[in-house]
Amino acid sequence: MKLRIRHSTRYRYRRTVALQPHRLMLVPRGTLDLRVVSTSLELTPAASVDWTQDVFGNLVATAIFSDPTDELVIVSEMDVEQCAPDWPVFRIAPGAHTYPFRYSNGEISDLGAFLHPQHPDAKGEFAAWARRFVLGPSTDTLSLLKDINLGIGGAVSYRIRDEEGTQSPQETLALASGSCRDMSALFIDGARHLGAG
Repeated sequence: MKLRIRHSTRYRYRRTVALQPHRLMLVPRGTLDLRVVSTSLELTPAASVDWTQDVFGNLVATAIFSDPTDELVIVSEMDVEQCAPDWPVFRIAPGAHTYPFRYSNGEISDLGAFLHPQHPDAKGEFAAWARRFVLGPSTDTLSLLKDINLGIGGAVSYRIRDEEGTQSPQETLALASGSCRDMSALFIDGARHLGAG
């Protein structure tokens, strides 16, 4: 799929100002499924622009303005090509095809704190909620993860939240609503409570 993205930002000042150098990060990183075909950047007032790449692979434009102005306009346009598969297939390590499974010592060392739930569950109610999705003593791991995802979809309504931070998984379940990040935290902590995180 080909997309054209146009982003325009306009700042107006009460009086004429001298602009300091601006660092602009406007171009997405190219990945296996996203290719940046072309880009353009227009600045008013005109500026000299130096492009660099940071340690994370982001393209960074540094704009140096010489003329004072009472308005700054930044217009970025790009053409990108996205080629993600319609339905991604996530590979699961052979040793983890069936839940419950054991991580190797090396995996435990690498995963560290990511193996443990991030929110306390003193009464065990959240752990009990997560265990509802385990359908037997031996369960297909991908099916288990899909069931948790479906369970969240049935229990939680999407809600736009402008507040900073993430609700605890327990709060998201109690409210039966949350933002994308809240539902993601719920899914992750549910998997961690099962030892499949």
